[in-house]
Amino acid sequence: MFLMEEDITNALAALKKGAIILYPTDAVWGIGADATNPVAVEKIYALKKRIDTKAMIVLVPEEKWILDYVAEPTPKVADYIKGITKPTTVIYEHAKNLASNLIATDGSIAIRICKANFAQQLMQAFGKPIVSTSANISGLPTPKCFSDISLDIIEGVDYVVRSEQEDTTLKEPSAIVKWEKDQIIIIRS
Repeated sequence: MFLMEEDITNALAALKKGAIILYPTDAVWGIGADATNPVAVEKIYALKKRIDTKAMIVLVPEEKWILDYVAEPTPKVADYIKGITKPTTVIYEHAKNLASNLIATDGSIAIRICKANFAQQLMQAFGKPIVSTSANISGLPTPKCFSDISLDIIEGVDYVVRSEQEDTTLKEPSAIVKWEKDQIIIIRS
């Protein structure tokens, strides 16, 4: 437990100064930063060698946070999410209060309520959402556990969370859905 508390303290300090971190989520390991800081978000795009028009996911620790970052959330989405056990990211229209380079060109944002203990505690302490994008160079396979993450990524972030590195459980990226005209469109299952 001490290691996790130390990791939260160190990751929190990194996020507050606009740095990027490598951390465990409820899906695959993520590269993260302050989702409201465009300079921090740009660092992730550069590390991943990813064009900044390809949107990334934002994590929040609980449902009520979505109201701070989406202008018109659809209530039916909340009901849908409650019935799902797999980590599921929802694309919402009308993003607000987030780094402009994180928001898709159509004004949408992908948000997931992250149930992983470490990420939840970190976001609660930080008081802001965190970017979550898979810990790989764009176009390369998504690492399914910490040991699959390339040295380029590990050395390219400002802080690597030590908690959960030994977990060899192979994880999958989250499902991605979008609510459109009263129905769910599955983008990635």
